Amino acid sequence: MLTLLLIVFPLLASLLVFFTKGNGARNIALGASVIEFVLSLVAFFQFRNNPAAALLEFKRPWVASLGVQYWVSMDALGLLMVMLTTFLVPLIILSSYKNEYEKPNSFYGLILMMQMALVGVFVANDGFLFYVFWELALIPIYFICLLWGGDNRAAITFKFFVYTLLGSLFMLVGLIYLYNHTNVDGAKSWAVRDLYEAGKALTATQQGVVFWLIFIAFAIKMPIIPFHTWQPDTYVTAPTQGTMLLSGIMLKMGTFGVIKWLLPMVPLGLAQWGPTAILLSSIGVVYASIIAIMQKDFKRLIAYSSIAHVGLISAGILSANQQGVQGAVMQMLAHGVNVVGLFFIAEIILQQTGTRQIAELGGIRNLNGNFAFLFLVIMLGSVALPLTNGFVGEFLLINGVYQFSPGMAAFAGLSVILGAVYMLRGYQNIMLGEAKPGLTFGKLAQSEKAVLIIICAAIITFGIYPKPLNDIAEIGTKQVLELMK
Repeated sequence: MLTLLLIVFPLLASLLVFFTKGNGARNIALGASVIEFVLSLVAFFQFRNNPAAALLEFKRPWVASLGVQYWVSMDALGLLMVMLTTFLVPLIILSSYKNEYEKPNSFYGLILMMQMALVGVFVANDGFLFYVFWELALIPIYFICLLWGGDNRAAITFKFFVYTLLGSLFMLVGLIYLYNHTNVDGAKSWAVRDLYEAGKALTATQQGVVFWLIFIAFAIKMPIIPFHTWQPDTYVTAPTQGTMLLSGIMLKMGTFGVIKWLLPMVPLGLAQWGPTAILLSSIGVVYASIIAIMQKDFKRLIAYSSIAHVGLISAGILSANQQGVQGAVMQMLAHGVNVVGLFFIAEIILQQTGTRQIAELGGIRNLNGNFAFLFLVIMLGSVALPLTNGFVGEFLLINGVYQFSPGMAAFAGLSVILGAVYMLRGYQNIMLGEAKPGLTFGKLAQSEKAVLIIICAAIITFGIYPKPLNDIAEIGTKQVLELMK
């Protein structure tokens, strides 16, 4: 029932927010998101005490004639993704307190509705239900980008919608194909374990087809090369809170989907096509890093850096070994926190100076030393400095890819060097040196300080002591790899 409550509560809260006017909508949304985070903490401690607790599962027939069940439960990987979601959403809402959005009730109601769908994706144990939540998550972010985005938002948002919808249709075809090969006492089933068994029973060629049908949907969502072209423009054009939702949480739907829904489902397809997918992911790491180095707009630089990070995560997952997959899970958590912090940094710089153009900035450290320090911590987490949250996952990732292919690990590992180049150079050009003539940078608002301090605390805390999260990631990874046998 607790898992069901984590889905239902933000939905009910969103309906309340939709009917609330003025700043009251923002305050209710923030309060509801904090309560949701507390519920996820209860689930976390319940899982640590008893992973099989009935409180963490809800299962009822939904469309019995088609074998569809409303089946949600909290496994190790799902728990970590729910924790990430419920941790970031309050920060995303709080980060908007300095902004005045038109129709705030709709804006914040859509954020909570998206949170509901995201949680549903991470806890669904029925293929049809998973697809429903997957599609539901697209609707709120589409309207957030369309209604509150920047210049040319209609065309850019339409491209994003078409890309993701097309990928979803490929996934649906793959899931239906597997569903038609299930046989549970003479009936069809959408249950995830039954889809696993159906996939494993297919020939290598059939598994290869299913692999690409489902992988394309996940690859678009992450995104990896060559399915990435919607991402930079969408990230830059979307309102900052929309960009945070997309980069911090929504792209994790793709990486999570590969781990839970793809690896155990078509092991022969993975063996056949995994190296090709890893090559695409590794190319994406280097390509996106080089493009990031060339960027003049800081927000666009972060967008390309996200593609590079996710490419390495994807390569680690597809290596299908303990270190690779576990490192990917840890890096998903770290990337979610760090990229939200970086996009918020970009938003603060724009609000304070009126520009994100790196060449027009400089010397901000002389104008606001506290901001420079908070920016430095988040930037170092992004480049995976030891004792920050990014280090643990990146170390395990490269180790896992090395076990698969030393050459591929050396290629993908260039992200460590290239990432340091574009992030350190960006920080140097924006924060250090003499302030540009006429450049001003005032004090941070209390809400801005709170968001940045919480993110920095998370970066340092889980860099120094990652064990609570890493232990659960290890449990989830072992379960997935065992299911592949």
